[in-house]
Amino acid sequence: MSCRLLSSSPPGTVVRAHTGLVAPHTLILLRHAKSDWSGHESDHDRPLAARGRRQAPDAGRWLAANVDSIDLAVVSTAERARSTWDLVSGELGQPPSTQYDDDVYAASVGELLDIVRTLDEALGTVLLVGHNPGIEDLADTLTGDRVPMPTSALAVIELPSAWDGAGRVRGLLRAAGRPPTPGA
Repeated sequence: MSCRLLSSSPPGTVVRAHTGLVAPHTLILLRHAKSDWSGHESDHDRPLAARGRRQAPDAGRWLAANVDSIDLAVVSTAERARSTWDLVSGELGQPPSTQYDDDVYAASVGELLDIVRTLDEALGTVLLVGHNPGIEDLADTLTGDRVPMPTSALAVIELPSAWDGAGRVRGLLRAAGRPPTPGA
């Protein structure tokens, strides 16, 4: 399966021109939505804030409008990442299979690269829901560009290699940013 970005992306989304080459894999990075720091939960159990519950569906609507299909979602087991994915996937016409992975929580760029490099080659487009600084560092490493990843931000990266070559060959940043909120 492939990732196809429609030409009419929302304002504020960075979209780069395609090189003409067909990328064998597309990795979509999604940083969890804004979390609520007001409680006494552990970091792993911290829920989404009201702003996060509003923003996450916007990311899902952007994905539904701009990406043909997603084969697999790999999601951190942290409450805020799982809740983000629940809200995002609820906006998709056909949500992909989901794999919850403890290793994504608090992962470094090296640990995230290990996860990406072990993905099944049959998967064309994979979405990874995680945390900063790892998600932002992974986007930077895969593209060679600075890719800010505030809460609810997406980065769509075409990888011109097998999954196990991720980070060894520069990927193409196709889109990045936080989907705009309605009325913004």
